[in-house]
Amino acid sequence: MTVWKTSLRNFFAHKGRMALSAVAVLLSVAFVCGTLVFTDTMNTTFDKLFTISSPDVTVSPKSAGESDEQPIDGKPASLPASLVQQVGKAEGVERAEGSAFSMAVTVVDSENKNMGSETGAPTIASNWTQNDLRSMEITSGHAPRGPTEVMVDADTAKKHKLKIGDELRTIAVTGDIRAKISGIASFTVTNPGAAIVYLDTATAQKHLLGAPDVFTQILVTAESGVSDVQLKKNVAAVLDGSAAYKLQTQQEAADANKDDMGAFLDVMKYAMLGFAGIAFLVGIFLIVNTFSMLVAQRTREIGLMRAIGSSRKQVNRSVLLEAVLLGIVGSVLGVAAGIGLAVGLMKLMSAVGMELSTRDLTIAWTTPVTGLVLGVVVTVLAAYIPARRAGKVSPMAALRDAGTPADGSSGWVRAGIGLFLTAAGGAALWATAQAEKATEGSGLLAIGVVLTLIGFIVIGPLLAGVVVRALSVVVLRLFGPVGRLAERNALRNPRRTGATGAALMIGLALVACLSVVGSSMVASATEELDKSVGADFIVQDSGAGRPIVPQAAKALHAVPGLEHMTDYTYLKAKITAPDGRTVDEGITATDPTYQKDVRRTAVSGDLARAYGKNAMSVGEDYAEKHGVKVGDTLTVAFAAGETAKLKVAAITSDDTNIDRGAMYTDITTATSYMPADKMPQNVAMFGKAEEGKEKEAYAALKSVLAEYPVYKVQNQADFKEDLKNQIGQLLNIVYGLLALAIIVAVLGVVNTLALSVVERTREIGLMRAIGLSRRQLRRMIRLESVVIALFGALLGLGLGMGWGTAAQKLLALEGLEVLEIPWPTILTVFACSALVGLFAALVPAFRAGRMNVLNAIATDG
Repeated sequence: MTVWKTSLRNFFAHKGRMALSAVAVLLSVAFVCGTLVFTDTMNTTFDKLFTISSPDVTVSPKSAGESDEQPIDGKPASLPASLVQQVGKAEGVERAEGSAFSMAVTVVDSENKNMGSETGAPTIASNWTQNDLRSMEITSGHAPRGPTEVMVDADTAKKHKLKIGDELRTIAVTGDIRAKISGIASFTVTNPGAAIVYLDTATAQKHLLGAPDVFTQILVTAESGVSDVQLKKNVAAVLDGSAAYKLQTQQEAADANKDDMGAFLDVMKYAMLGFAGIAFLVGIFLIVNTFSMLVAQRTREIGLMRAIGSSRKQVNRSVLLEAVLLGIVGSVLGVAAGIGLAVGLMKLMSAVGMELSTRDLTIAWTTPVTGLVLGVVVTVLAAYIPARRAGKVSPMAALRDAGTPADGSSGWVRAGIGLFLTAAGGAALWATAQAEKATEGSGLLAIGVVLTLIGFIVIGPLLAGVVVRALSVVVLRLFGPVGRLAERNALRNPRRTGATGAALMIGLALVACLSVVGSSMVASATEELDKSVGADFIVQDSGAGRPIVPQAAKALHAVPGLEHMTDYTYLKAKITAPDGRTVDEGITATDPTYQKDVRRTAVSGDLARAYGKNAMSVGEDYAEKHGVKVGDTLTVAFAAGETAKLKVAAITSDDTNIDRGAMYTDITTATSYMPADKMPQNVAMFGKAEEGKEKEAYAALKSVLAEYPVYKVQNQADFKEDLKNQIGQLLNIVYGLLALAIIVAVLGVVNTLALSVVERTREIGLMRAIGLSRRQLRRMIRLESVVIALFGALLGLGLGMGWGTAAQKLLALEGLEVLEIPWPTILTVFACSALVGLFAALVPAFRAGRMNVLNAIATDG
């Protein structure tokens, strides 16, 4: 009980000093809980949508789900419409209806503006069925009654200000469907962002599936009292157990959809939790510093406690109980903040187009428990070393001045361990750069990153003595005596300075590493484009991977001012080598002009001959693995087509990032083995302008594609800029998540300075008494903060550049051979670290300047 009372008294006596540590715990726990609540809510949203919208039993082609969501020929797998009546005769069936839908469509308004989602959610065109009433209701107008009518979902109508009577154009591979809006249907559950248009059944079959007598699925509703499992058995019986069809109950269909979505959500969840872990790691340094300084300031008090009979264990437990209290307070507030963060993320997602309703807010009991346990455990572990140090305070310490730092020396043992770990990590990074295979080097890279990080943390006090002195010569000594005082204060306790700088070091090391990797990727890709791409223009889908519809391809071929426009597609195939081994490699079919668009080096044979009749090329890795040489014949079994015997006319180098490992054949050869209605559409097209007509051709291509807004035409400059922007956007997201760790690190600097000011109260009073002005005092504390921040930044940026350089050597094995250090970014981050130091010192410097001189001098210790 005495220990408990002592802990409570000390905790509330130093509640102001604990506040920033509690904020660090709060932020870290909030990020964890916010992530869990957000992803659980997304799971709930999709679970409800998939479960409610799925029929009791779904019958679909066996191949459905085995191919991409965007079929390369633009038409989903289908089954005969005659099966609807056959299935309807099964025992227990109340209703069977055919569904014709496709996600390989684009919907535009009368001004050719894309009505689809910008968040990656699909655009779906379908016929309206009774099953749709499970999840939707017509709130305005009526369902389409013919080819000139279309119905749209309410979310899309609201987002794009559509109303009944407006014209929409649905672009599919079989042609364009122009129709006026006859109705608007609202979701009865949350629609996460898909854009949906409904056509009448005949129009959907003809234009989405390319035939009037097929459906993509049969939706079966059970009679009252018949279970889904029993209904599935009954339907299977009337289909004679045909292996050509896949039958799923409502739960099975929902689970299959959830599995597809779950993979994406898991990646997002664990990535965000990873950043929360980094924030926790940074918070540990803040907590360690807080308790170390509090123990140092209470040295005399602890000595007196020991003198009157308190045991080491009691003192130790007293400090740990304070940590438990800190963890509980920070974690409870963090759980509440996490729920608020999740709601904020939902609002943000809704603002960019992915609708998430707070009605589906899901808070599993494990979420607050995880937050509480994690916050308390991390806090107690961080406080363990300071608690042990408190337990070792002897009764004689009551005779010494309070605040005498017990950890002023970094210690030779610690320095030795730190140097060993750093050297071992450096060796692992060097070995990474020498690796011959990326799979081998990735493990070495991980070991190198971990060991060098731990090594720098352990060796931090030793580095503080060296680096801070060097920085002081450049930064602090310009400010005369005040600068020298700031230098001495930063060096007074190297362990504390090292721990404070290490907190900032972690976040900035990751920033530097990713900046190096991102810049190197852009530079490598740019060099590869300059070296390998001869085409003036590239046309492709703007993001969803849809094939280029025939009508758009035809319009592109007709553009004036072009020397040529190359078709480029990909066919799934099983390829059997002379050694008898069969692989699902697939084959790229292009026009012969592709040789001018993308320069590929033939290590053997002549690539031009690969575009001859019944000829092909292979990549050198495949040729080496299967013992293939020029002149050999490969058996190519085209999916949905015939089997061909193609002669190898060339073996191409795989020392490239463009079409690495690709096998080429003439598109005419591929067409001769494929049914016309199964031939895949172009996945991209490449154009070359006539001499001197580049600008005119570019403008003409853009004009043609104005009618097809999901496709974009890019010249090489556009392509490079787009690549740079894509990597930049990804890095900005990562930097945004790392900002949490950097905020916690800044709190660490603030806390260290605040406690340091309290520790030096008498000293500050004496300096003020002998003539140091308030302005000079504040400047001294600000300069101390700046040099600590620059120390952490220097270590972090140097370490991160080392990691990034090693990572780039691995990427070089995959073809990204250019190492580029983004010096503007590195120097900007370093300069901003000084601003971070100034910001962190504002409150501590202000409080120090307001101290009463006489009271400060009279302070006990």
